[in-house]
Amino acid sequence: MVNLSYDDSEDLVWFDPDAQENVVYNLGDMAWIITAMALVWIMIPGLGFFYSGLLRRKNALSMIFLSVAILAVVSFQWFFWGYSLAFSETGKKPSIGSARIPALLFCIYQCMFAAITPMLAAGAFAEHSRIGPILVFVFAWSTIVYDPIACWTWNSNGWSFVLGGLDFAGGSPVHISSGTAALAISIYLGKRRGYGTERLAYKPHNTSYVILGTALLWFGWFGFNGGSALSANLRAVQACIVTNLAASVGGLTWMFWDWRLERKWSAVGFCSGAIAGLVAITPGSGFVGSPAAVAFGFVAGTACNFATQLKYVFGYDDCLDIFASHGIGGIVGNILTALFAQASVAGFDGTTIIPGGWFDHHWIQLGYQIADSCASFGYSFVMTTILLWIMHFIPGLRLRCDEETEVRGVDDAELGEFAYDYVGLDAEIGAHLPHTSAGPGGIGADIPAVGAVGGGREPNHHVHDSRDSVSKEKISN
Repeated sequence: MVNLSYDDSEDLVWFDPDAQENVVYNLGDMAWIITAMALVWIMIPGLGFFYSGLLRRKNALSMIFLSVAILAVVSFQWFFWGYSLAFSETGKKPSIGSARIPALLFCIYQCMFAAITPMLAAGAFAEHSRIGPILVFVFAWSTIVYDPIACWTWNSNGWSFVLGGLDFAGGSPVHISSGTAALAISIYLGKRRGYGTERLAYKPHNTSYVILGTALLWFGWFGFNGGSALSANLRAVQACIVTNLAASVGGLTWMFWDWRLERKWSAVGFCSGAIAGLVAITPGSGFVGSPAAVAFGFVAGTACNFATQLKYVFGYDDCLDIFASHGIGGIVGNILTALFAQASVAGFDGTTIIPGGWFDHHWIQLGYQIADSCASFGYSFVMTTILLWIMHFIPGLRLRCDEETEVRGVDDAELGEFAYDYVGLDAEIGAHLPHTSAGPGGIGADIPAVGAVGGGREPNHHVHDSRDSVSKEKISN
């Protein structure tokens, strides 16, 4: 029988038989973390809608499906061994203040962080990868990449935690690791077919999905950052304030940068900037004041906007700009945390004591933040590349799909289902169209010559001469 009771303040009291002492859990704190857990959960399908809206309609359903499938895979992995790898008993208490909530609650709350991180990286698989191997990759990646980085960042025995690195809600474990993994995936798998042509210069197929996804992410981020206080206190409130402010400034900044090019207000630009601001404020949300959040939003909105050009400079195909938004955004957030962290803000919970950052004349903090950022970047990139290389040689686990699947779309080829009924109608119409040679918009215009898919370590896939099976699909964006 579990030894539970309530004290005079209606707090939950558990008698620990090992320590022979009572442990008091605050019910208000527990209620807040349960709510925060649900808020982070809703971010995961929100991310699926965000990614889906940015893709072509023939691949729209696959990203939404992956969001819930990855959640299921990581939930199993986390309870199988992931939680122990990241927050083992040898690490003692996972973070300051967690004694106010039970380990069971902390476990399910952190499970949501573990689940959304590989989903962030999975956007790099969009439109040219197989779903089954992606799920295997996610299980392995969570084990060998996310869990170790989470351990050294948040576990009290982790080297970055001991060194003095400041990461309130996951700048390194969540954003730098996923953004860097997306970069490794983009480089290793190579470009989508038709990359560099007008066919891939498409606009998002459903901007409404992009806005919906952004709204769910923004909403859930209050639980992501505010819940990381692990208590219903002023520090959680402050984290929510700076989260909202950084997202707002980031969205406006990115939108204005895009306006200078086309003199049009971009909804996608605003949403991208809001996400960049949210990413950047994540590591510093429990350490910085409200004025600093403006700087986080502006710098992230600017840096991530210009970082989207890196894929053209270096020639990789990151179709959803995950590295630009999350990799660069996470690094920006870590560095700005070193500059603006304040001991007074961290102390809003009444227990946390830190030396602060440059705001408090603690100059070495910048070195700690850079060390953590570089370690997370390097470890994630190398281990992700090794994992991709190993999977390439395991029968049935090659990630890159064939040319026909790319033409038909992952939704049809891998799921046999569509986000919209008229995708199936297009297939029926296309089956009755004459097989003409490839004109600018004709059937077969999307079928390149052998070897047209450039870059990457995986070999190019052969394009069959017989185009009947492909031409049954009307190739459209």
